Amino acid sequence: MRTPHAPAPPAPPEPRTPDRPALAPTMLLGVASALLLALVAAEWRPLLDLDGGISRTTHRWAVAEDGLTQTARVLTDWVWDPWTMRLLCAVAVILLLRRPAARWTAGWLVVVVALATAVQQGLKAALGRERPVWTDPVDSAHYAAFPSGHAMTATVVLGLLLWLLHRHGVGPLLWRTALVAAVISVTGVGLTRVWLGVHWPTDVLGGWLFGTLTVLAAVAAHRRLRPADGAATPGRSGDARRPSTPSHPSSPSPEPSTSDDPPRRPR
Repeated sequence: MRTPHAPAPPAPPEPRTPDRPALAPTMLLGVASALLLALVAAEWRPLLDLDGGISRTTHRWAVAEDGLTQTARVLTDWVWDPWTMRLLCAVAVILLLRRPAARWTAGWLVVVVALATAVQQGLKAALGRERPVWTDPVDSAHYAAFPSGHAMTATVVLGLLLWLLHRHGVGPLLWRTALVAAVISVTGVGLTRVWLGVHWPTDVLGGWLFGTLTVLAAVAAHRRLRPADGAATPGRSGDARRPSTPSHPSSPSPEPSTSDDPPRRPR
């Protein structure tokens, strides 16, 4: 006697687990950022002495090396300027808006960069830290010093764009090129700000810390709110793999044999 085989019930969806590996570096960066902020706000003397010693040394070098100083001014004012970073972000937003599935990500990118700018300006206003003052300056800047807007903006924008490139599965050559360019830019913009004497070293460190913390928090929020928004899945050409259909739909599928079926004799 043959027993009909009922289709197997669909497997229940796997529970979404939080991204625990990213929690530890986020907490560590949060503690480091809060500690640096507290020391700067309290005007801790050893920190101020360290800032002053490094800044005086680099300023002497900047005055003596006029060619290198002019190059640093071009890089910091045009290549790594916050408005250049925001323009690069705008290009990425336009590219994302062309894909309906990635429009939420485009809005997320705009909101994160805007919030990072607001946090940066809020910290500057709250602390009101004075910039270095020199009798023979090689460059000038205005408003409060901590954190460095150049360093924080470059870290946020380039960090988010790197994550988006990795998430959408770009080729290895493009990924490595973008990674090298981002590392050079984030490091270089911080060094130029200190070299030109418009920021203390801890201003740049604060921009790097708060920028990286912003990127990690934004990525965690994106993964929780839109885990599959426009992401490329390796090995798949579309959003979901379609179920395979038999080549001859009209032909009946063979009935599965059971252990109770006697062997059929050929006629």
